[in-house]
Amino acid sequence: MQKLLLSVAVMALAASSVAAAPSAVDAQRILRDTQVLSSDEYEGRAPASEGERKTVAYLTEQMKAAGLQPAGDPLPGGGRAWTQDVPLARFATTGPVGVGVVVNGQAQTWTQGQEVAIRAAQTGADRITVRDAPVVFVGYGVTAPERNWDDFKGVDLKGKVALVLVNDPDFETGQGDFGGKAMTYYGRWTYKYEEAARQGAVGFLVIHETAPASYGWATVKNSNTNEIFDTVRKNPAEAHAPIEGWVQGNVAEGLMKAAGFDFDTLKKQAQTRDFKPVALTGVTFSADYAVDVQKVVSKNVVGAVMGSKHPGERVVYTAHWDHLGVGQPDAKGDRIYNGALDNASGTALLLELGRAFAKAPKPDRTVMFLAVTAEEKNLLGSEYYADNPLYPLATTVAVLNMDGVGPNGLAKDFTTSGNAPLTLQDELIAVGKARDRYFSPDPRPEAGSFYRSDHFSFAQKGVPAISFGGGQDLVPGGKAAGQAKRTAYTADKYHQPADEFDPAWDPKGFEADGTLLFDLGRKLANSRIWPEWKDGAEFKAEREKTKAMRR
Repeated sequence: MQKLLLSVAVMALAASSVAAAPSAVDAQRILRDTQVLSSDEYEGRAPASEGERKTVAYLTEQMKAAGLQPAGDPLPGGGRAWTQDVPLARFATTGPVGVGVVVNGQAQTWTQGQEVAIRAAQTGADRITVRDAPVVFVGYGVTAPERNWDDFKGVDLKGKVALVLVNDPDFETGQGDFGGKAMTYYGRWTYKYEEAARQGAVGFLVIHETAPASYGWATVKNSNTNEIFDTVRKNPAEAHAPIEGWVQGNVAEGLMKAAGFDFDTLKKQAQTRDFKPVALTGVTFSADYAVDVQKVVSKNVVGAVMGSKHPGERVVYTAHWDHLGVGQPDAKGDRIYNGALDNASGTALLLELGRAFAKAPKPDRTVMFLAVTAEEKNLLGSEYYADNPLYPLATTVAVLNMDGVGPNGLAKDFTTSGNAPLTLQDELIAVGKARDRYFSPDPRPEAGSFYRSDHFSFAQKGVPAISFGGGQDLVPGGKAAGQAKRTAYTADKYHQPADEFDPAWDPKGFEADGTLLFDLGRKLANSRIWPEWKDGAEFKAEREKTKAMRR
């Protein structure tokens, strides 16, 4: 998931009662909580670790101190716990990962994390052994009958390993059958792996290129060579191929060249619906490694301010507390992935919003604060809540997600991850206007950010949900400064040990972001507004099924 820097401005209008109100949030407390949660003591906050235990204890302690009510799992004797149990399956490679290819009779040994990043297999097997599997290029690996698109053309992939491009067929040209530059779900690496299992392949290796992936190889390596988590499945081998991983773009290009093909030519062919899979004759793939498989229980942390008039209707703030834990060392030898921006900062803002609502006059509707686990493991904590809601989704008013609060000071604009076709975004724009701020569409729709944060789990169930993003039009510095900071973060810190707390961060942006999100939540909590998906939105039909329950 690309994390957008949240750094937005409050330039209050004297004529507006909303703008004239003092800030409800304290930036220094947000910074303090961010520093604590991203300290080495919390060991990168991996699920099912000592870092999780400390994180959950800290979040619970802060919610209690704020005056929130526990809103987690029901307790046997009545009342609620502060947490929701999230059962997960954990998979970790043990020992060396043996991986390589034979190219025209010559063996090439690959190194985990260099040429390739192989994920711990999620099939339930304790050892994966693949010997001399044929290699096939399958273009973008898309089966989309509603678009009359099939990259596989009936080719049998059983026993084979496929190379697959990341993103959509439209990415290079910006036009075509997939809506142009904005990524669809077909472009996500998660979809590619789902398709690998459906096709019966030994595995898919996603070809890494920085632009269509939207992040560099360091992010891929760090995210895919540590522990992997999944929901607990009855038949995990039906959902996962044995081999799921990434391969460096130049490495894949070399394999194609050795088989007599040009990478760029094949890519252009893959951008058309006439594409057919291409066997890389003379190239075979082998791998051998052990997997430790365990069932674990992680925790979502849940607190609430109960509504005075409509307590059964809930406005929900979300942020993921987890990060990558302890992993491969960087060039400096640092192995702790502190995740200060991603997402200790968003979690800290969640806590501060809880304090603000607890101190404010009681809202008409309940306001809930949900800190979810395992976002970095493919949104598993929010997915579990959405599949097993503690409170009815039909009367969940909206989900406001926070994934990274910007340290760069004030900005004139703000955004969301993906341009969501729903009236909730219109409400956000309206409260932003009252604060003299303007909305900027997602600056990188090709990154597929809508599918990469926890709001997506709720959107799939029909709940109006957005992930708030800070602007890039900085005060001072303008858009050029904002773009430069975002680019530098993605390249040098995103999913790397360098994502650490910096005492030089400007608190003004934290306060501005929190103020806007408080304004929006307060407006929803003290009104009869029910945000809706707009006509044509893919999630509208699901929401409409429960319309009678909202009055």
